[in-house]
Amino acid sequence: MREFERKQLLERIEREGATIGREIPDTITVQGEEIDLHDFVFEIKRRETIPAGERERVERAKKNLRRERLQRKQRLEDGAITREEGERIVEAVLGIDRALNALENLGPADIESEIEATEAADRKRWMSFLRKVLGHEDSAGRRGTG
Repeated sequence: MREFERKQLLERIEREGATIGREIPDTITVQGEEIDLHDFVFEIKRRETIPAGERERVERAKKNLRRERLQRKQRLEDGAITREEGERIVEAVLGIDRALNALENLGPADIESEIEATEAADRKRWMSFLRKVLGHEDSAGRRGTG
């Protein structure tokens, strides 16, 4: 592959919005292990929240996908590969990026954190209400001297 072709391929994987319209690959080999990537991503996205045990699995998957992306990019940068191999690497990297985007944009990590945040906000509103009712705060929200 000629150097300008290599640069074009590298530019494609770094382009903003390169994953738009891309499909998550059905399977991908990461660190020598074949993963059903499409099923994994959609299994996780289907849930409203991610349980603690699954959170670790998702974080590990994201870490492995990032590592695999870097290795494939380095192979594209450094390796003596053909244009066809380069195209396959670009498609694989864009599929990895699409999966990473889906995993990064998951909803709340766990229901416990969401509940704690809601309870803290409720306590704050309650305390503000009590201060107003008891005359410790005027209508502008300033605390009184009494």
